[in-house]
Amino acid sequence: MDDATVAARLRQLGLSEKEVDTYLTILEHGEAKASTVAEDAGVSKRYVYSVSEKLDERGFVDVIDHVVPTTIRANPPDEVVAALTSDLESLEPELNTRYGNVSEQEREFEVIKTRTTILKRITGLLERAEEEVTLSIPAPLLEEVETELRETVDRGVLVILLVTGDDTVAESEFEGVASVVRRWGENAPMIATVDRHLGLFAPNEMLLRSNSGKQGIALSQAQLVPIIVGSFFGNYWPMAEQVYVTDPAPLPETYTDFRHAVLQATLHLEAGHEVAIEAEVRPVRTDDFDTITGQLVGVRQSLLEPTRDTFAVENALIVERNGDQAIDDVTTNEIVTLGGKGAFVEDYETKSVTLELLE
Repeated sequence: MDDATVAARLRQLGLSEKEVDTYLTILEHGEAKASTVAEDAGVSKRYVYSVSEKLDERGFVDVIDHVVPTTIRANPPDEVVAALTSDLESLEPELNTRYGNVSEQEREFEVIKTRTTILKRITGLLERAEEEVTLSIPAPLLEEVETELRETVDRGVLVILLVTGDDTVAESEFEGVASVVRRWGENAPMIATVDRHLGLFAPNEMLLRSNSGKQGIALSQAQLVPIIVGSFFGNYWPMAEQVYVTDPAPLPETYTDFRHAVLQATLHLEAGHEVAIEAEVRPVRTDDFDTITGQLVGVRQSLLEPTRDTFAVENALIVERNGDQAIDDVTTNEIVTLGGKGAFVEDYETKSVTLELLE
């Protein structure tokens, strides 16, 4: 480390430029009179006495004033560093207490520079997930987040997993790791989203190669994260092979995550079950929610093979509404379509859906 770097690091510890020069002079002498330090550092003797008192308080030097003339002795560098480290470590709990009110994931936009931080953020996002996770991850790294994925699934969260860079991973490896899994032999970016408002993106090289020079991005914006979700389902998910699908969940069950409701509706239809629906909905582009009931007669979706969508990322429930429903101008007993948040193609935007098996 050159002199300029040493001086810069000491200034980061709160020493002024003249204080750095004085301290380094004392350090080079080991022990010296104030007059000697003043001459070599190009400062006044009075200044040396003043600075030495400050350095003594911080543990850098020891002022020996019980002898004449007064001398200043540099403390061993390992003791100085150990004391500084101890001070910083003792400060950490208080800093964490003050910092804990706003987690790192809640910053609207953040650049991430290391693979370790990316992996830490993935596990942090999984731990926070309440409704839905989408994750694209290189196959070699799946093991590093597997425990958190299983715990997320166990909490009832919808987990959509794309494993990239290896199309030979055994299907048995995925049971309980996600709700739906696809694998793709090509490399793809790492993409993670949680509950439609937290997102993480990183180039594939950043995770597979150290010192790649690449950077990742963390987002916390409800307006932008759905765009990442759309890229996941529109650009990468269709290219991959479906290798695992969870079993139909026991019903009745209420879903506030519409994609989860569509997945379970699809699984129960494919199993030959007749399913009743009660949904809190509003006609698209209107304000007031109301409840409709009916029977599930179909789905439009791109989560599972075979897909039944008319465009990428489409998710809709097709319902034969009960004859006594009349919450808008749609004719009763008519087939209607339910979409998720922000729906505009379907008849209704849906806030929550309850699925129940018909007797």
